Amino acid sequence: MTTFVDRVELHVAAGNGGHGCASVHREKFKPLGGPDGGNGGRGGDVILVVDQSITTLLDYHHSPHRKATNGQPGAGDNRSGKDGQDLVLPVPDGTVVLDKQGNVLADLVGQGTTFIAGQGGRGGLGNAALASARRKAPGFALLGEPGEARDVVMELKTVADVALVGYPSAGKSSLISVLSAAKPKIADYPFTTLVPNLGVVTAGSTVYTIADVPGLIPGASQGKGLGLEFLRHVERCSVLVHVLDTATLESDRDPVSDLDIIEEELKQYGGLDDRPRIVVLNKIDIPDGQDLADMIRPDLEERGYQVFEASAVARTGLKELSFALADIVAKARAAKPVEEATRIVIRPKAVDDAGFTVVKEEDGLFRVRGEKPERWVRQTDFNNDEAVGYLADRLNRLGVEEELMKAGARAGDGVAIGPDDNAVVFDWEPTMMAGAEMLGRRGEDHRLEAPRPAAQRRRDREAERDDAQREFDEFDPF
Repeated sequence: MTTFVDRVELHVAAGNGGHGCASVHREKFKPLGGPDGGNGGRGGDVILVVDQSITTLLDYHHSPHRKATNGQPGAGDNRSGKDGQDLVLPVPDGTVVLDKQGNVLADLVGQGTTFIAGQGGRGGLGNAALASARRKAPGFALLGEPGEARDVVMELKTVADVALVGYPSAGKSSLISVLSAAKPKIADYPFTTLVPNLGVVTAGSTVYTIADVPGLIPGASQGKGLGLEFLRHVERCSVLVHVLDTATLESDRDPVSDLDIIEEELKQYGGLDDRPRIVVLNKIDIPDGQDLADMIRPDLEERGYQVFEASAVARTGLKELSFALADIVAKARAAKPVEEATRIVIRPKAVDDAGFTVVKEEDGLFRVRGEKPERWVRQTDFNNDEAVGYLADRLNRLGVEEELMKAGARAGDGVAIGPDDNAVVFDWEPTMMAGAEMLGRRGEDHRLEAPRPAAQRRRDREAERDDAQREFDEFDPF
């Protein structure tokens, strides 16, 4: 049964926003007391949080579909809907989040680091929030937005200071078991270690983590054996330790050749050239092992390697090795910034971004894409003429009609707002704004009006002019 998973595809769905409410206040002797529809609640987010007590992505391998709760709709009497509850997903330290194309979205390092994998939908505004001096009694409300749904890939890259690499059965697990309190599986056959094992080592005043990586063989960087699955776990280490078996029983192998092969695989994988290397000649408790170590040590030192001889069984050479590793780790930590910030990729918009684009497609359809137009379309109840007219006003103020004219659109041409699979398509009329006004002055109800003094009428006219100017300046309730 699988107990360790370091790569999963996760399907997340944030909560939908609740719909706004269109309501008119009513009470005794005052049947039309004005709009009092509340706003819809925000949908819950899907949030990834680093939890250092978690060491595997196994839970998400078995349950890859995760969804946050929806926001509640608004109600009359200015009652806003309840926000949806965020869904918090704990992930191991060192988790990298990617999209389906392999682009890095976040690199989560450090206890408590968070990343919003799915953004909850906005709640729709109720008609009370849409009321203004011009629009005193809106007969519509905005719909809640659907929550963000997307697929992400999570990869675990072990956060360790030291990585032990080498052939299967070179003694990596034995070394980590005597250098630390870790208890990995140890046996006398290849590929005993199927998952990276972590241990904590204390050498003087330095405390560091050490990991043994499942055995590498020729072709590991191309997917042969277990190498490709676990080479990512050495990317964060400060030092690489080559564990060489000086007592191998295979006649076609020797420690120097093993070192050259592993180095070639690390080179093919890439990104590890700057890491310092240490060589450990293991199993010197065996007579032939000590003799072979004495023979090859001068050659390795001529190559510039710092060489240690050790035996996990006899527990010899371990103290010198642990303090040498602690010295390298301490120097690497001192060379790093004081606080290594989590890397979350942010792609800001251009300064001159108009917020939308208009493109004429091959079939003659004009497609409008942009965050605001698409959001406004999602929020519109197309069964309500007043809501459709409000959308028309918003698009016109944003400049969509002007851009359509520049792109060559004519009356009757098809216009689509949104992506191919979820677009709103209509026949465009250049007089859209005037057509909206044919519906009357939306949001006004003469039954709410009462005789007003001249001064009050003058103030109301000034308020209307100010409101019109504010809407002209691309006023957006959000």
